[in-house]
Amino acid sequence: MSHPIPSEFDIVFAGGGTTACVIAGRLAAYDPSLRILILEAGQHTLNKPIHVQPFQYPLNQAPTSTTVTFNIGNPSTRLNGRAPIVPCGRCVGGGSCVNFMVYTRPPASDYDDWGTNGWESESLIPLMKKLETYEVQPDLPTHGYDGPIKVSSGGCKVGICDEFIQVGTAYHKRQYADDTNDLKTCNTYSPWRKYIDGTTGRRSDAAHHYVYNQPHNSNLQVWDGKLVKRIIFEDKRAVGVEFTSDPVSCPDADRSSSIVRASKLVVVSAGAFGSPTILERSGIGAEAILKRCGIEQLVNLPGVGENYQDHNLAIVPYLAADNAVTMDALWRGESILQESLTQWNSSGKSLIAQNGIDSKIKWRPDDEELKAMDPAFQPRWNEFFQDRPDKPVAIFTSFAGYIPPLARPLSDILPPRNYMSTGYYTLYPVSVGSVHIKVTEDGKEGKDFTTGFLDDPSDIVPLDFGYKKTREIFRRMASYRGEVAAGHPDFPEGSAAACREASGPVDLNAPDIVYTAEDDEAINQFHRDIVQTAWHSLGTCAMKPEADQGVVDARLNVYGVSNLKVADMSIVPLNVGANTYSTALLIGERAAMIIAEELGINCI
Repeated sequence: MSHPIPSEFDIVFAGGGTTACVIAGRLAAYDPSLRILILEAGQHTLNKPIHVQPFQYPLNQAPTSTTVTFNIGNPSTRLNGRAPIVPCGRCVGGGSCVNFMVYTRPPASDYDDWGTNGWESESLIPLMKKLETYEVQPDLPTHGYDGPIKVSSGGCKVGICDEFIQVGTAYHKRQYADDTNDLKTCNTYSPWRKYIDGTTGRRSDAAHHYVYNQPHNSNLQVWDGKLVKRIIFEDKRAVGVEFTSDPVSCPDADRSSSIVRASKLVVVSAGAFGSPTILERSGIGAEAILKRCGIEQLVNLPGVGENYQDHNLAIVPYLAADNAVTMDALWRGESILQESLTQWNSSGKSLIAQNGIDSKIKWRPDDEELKAMDPAFQPRWNEFFQDRPDKPVAIFTSFAGYIPPLARPLSDILPPRNYMSTGYYTLYPVSVGSVHIKVTEDGKEGKDFTTGFLDDPSDIVPLDFGYKKTREIFRRMASYRGEVAAGHPDFPEGSAAACREASGPVDLNAPDIVYTAEDDEAINQFHRDIVQTAWHSLGTCAMKPEADQGVVDARLNVYGVSNLKVADMSIVPLNVGANTYSTALLIGERAAMIIAEELGINCI
C-alpha cells in the first residue's frame, strides 16, 4: 500500500506496540477529529491466525520468526560466556500479539514504590478495571467488567495444571485461592487466567481491541513496515519523525528516508530496546555514547538506555503420560489440529483457545526453604522481601507440553509423545543491564546490549532452589513419567538426582531427592547455561527525577525538550512482580489520560 508522504498529523507514534495501540485507540475514540499516525517497523496483525489463535503463540518465538526482534546481548562470564537472546514484539500490537497470554498483575505496592505523582496504585486501580472485562468471576472489587481486554479461563482445561495445584497444596503445603491477581494475594496456588476472549476463543491483544476496532476512523492510521530513525526537532521542540522502510518487513522497498510532521506531539513507544535507541539517534543521551557514534548531542541525558531490567526464567521439560492432555500433538500439526480448529471456529472452544498454562504460584520461601537456600540470598531477603509479604520471589508454573527454551531447544530431537514443562522465574532480580546504540566494525549501526543476567550473586539462588522444588512437585504429579534428561542439569554419574524415564509418580510422602555439593554445582552451571529472558524487558527510559538518571517526568515528558513523550515499558523505574502485559496496558491508559488532559479532550 502506498502512503501519502510527506504529510502531517496531530500526534505521531514512533512504534506501534501494546502501549501505542492503547493510547492511540483511546485518543481516537475520545476525539475522532484528531489526526493520529502509528509508525510500526513490523507488519499488520489483523486477523492473522498466528496472532489471533492462542495455541500458535510459540511460533512467534521460532528462530525464523519475523514477528519478534531477536536482540542479542553481549557475552557474559556469569552465563558461562553465552550471548543471551532477548526477543521483543515486532508487529502492530507488539508484545500483546506474540506473548504467552498469561494474566498476571503485580502487587499494588509495586506502583506505590515508584514514588511518582499520579502513578500511585490508588490512582491506577480504576484504570486497571477500565481496561478489562474479567469473565471468570463477577463482582470482585479490583477487577473490571466492561473493558476492551477480555480475561477468561480459555477454551478448555488441561488436567496437568490441576495436578500441579493438587500436589502444590498437599506436598508444598501452601493455600489455594481462585484469584491471586487481586493486587495483594501471594504464596498461594491458583488457576492462571488468560488474555483470551472466553466467547470467541481469540487472543485479547491491544491491536484488535483498541485500533483495528475503529476502521471507520480514517484519522487513525497505522503505517506498517516503517522503521523510525530519529525525532526531528526545531529549537528542542519535537516536530516530526524521520523513518524508512523496514528491511525485514519490506526487504525489496526503497531505503530512502521520509519525514512526517506532528503538529501537537510525538510519542516514542518502541519498547525497552527501541525507545532508548531512537532517543540516542536523535541526540538525546549520554555524551560518550553519542560521541562514539558520531551523533551531535541535543540533550545530555545519561539515563537513556540504562536501568535495563527483566525477569530470569528457566524452562525444564518432563515426560508426560500417554493419556495426558497436552499441547504437543497440536504443535506438531497432528490430526487433532483440524478437529480442534473446526470446534474453535464454531464455538471458540478446544485446545486452539489454550496456551497450556493453567496454574501457578507466586512463591515466597518459608523459613525452612530459606534455610535450605544458599546464604548469598539472605541479605536480599532481609533488605527487600522480609517485610513486604505481598512481594513474591518467583512464579512457579506448569506447561502442558514441551516449550523450547531459547538457549538449548530440543524440539528437533525429541520423539513425538506427550510432555510437560515447568517454568520458574524470579520477579525482582537485583542485576541491571543497558541498551545503547553502537557503530559496528563495518560502519553500520548495532546495539550494545548488556542483560546483566545473574551479575548479582543473589539472583541465581532462587533459581537453583526453584529447580529442586518444582522437580519435587512434578515427581508427584499423576501424569509424571520421568525427566527429559537433555533438558536438565548434567548430574555426575551415579548421582541420586540422575534423570531418567519413570513408570509413574512417586508417593506424595516420598523423601525428597538428596543433592550433593557436586549436584548443586551441576544445577548452578545448568542455570548459567540456560537462564533466559521472561520476555519482560523494561526500564531503559525510566520515569524518575532527572538527577537520578531519569529520562521522563511523571507526565512522560522527555527532560530537556518539548512536545516529546515516551510511553511503553521502558518508562518503568522499578521492576514489577508479574508478567508485563498488564503494566504495558496500564501505562497506555494512564498516558492516554495525560495526553487528553493536556489537549483539553474529555476522556470520560
